[in-house]
Amino acid sequence: MIDRRQRNILITIIVLLSIASDQISKVWVRNNFESYIEKSIIGDVFTLIKVENTGAFLGMGSELSETLRILLLIVLPVIVLVSITIYTYIDKSLDKTSIIGFSLIIGGGIGNIFDRIVYGSVTDFLYLNFGGIMKTGIFNIADLSVTTGMILILISSFKGTRITLGY
Repeated sequence: MIDRRQRNILITIIVLLSIASDQISKVWVRNNFESYIEKSIIGDVFTLIKVENTGAFLGMGSELSETLRILLLIVLPVIVLVSITIYTYIDKSLDKTSIIGFSLIIGGGIGNIFDRIVYGSVTDFLYLNFGGIMKTGIFNIADLSVTTGMILILISSFKGTRITLGY
């Protein structure tokens, strides 16, 4: 068990590293790539494609009015992030896996909200294609942080839980 000070330092470091890696990668992509030009990293499996996303996940919400977009993609996420941040710093019952997970979600969320506020869109650029239906949408490091955080929280929620088949 880590003490309160170490816990808060861990949260802060993970949040800041998540934000920094996201923003540095986006600056690099914005400065070095043209939109919609595919750059192969590992064959056709892993490519970089710069896209400015005015919506949310996979562009959803990009057709909304400006007022609704601001409300649903900036105001609401800020409220949720503030709540998650307070919860993560205050709840002493969180295990280390959950703390890391929530910290990654906070950092990734801040990275994408920053883009929406400053640029009016989120820069996405990572694309994985394993053939057929096994491919992703175009995403960024912040999305990766949020997804990894959710997976860690899910794993943590099943720790110590015995799954029975009802027999």
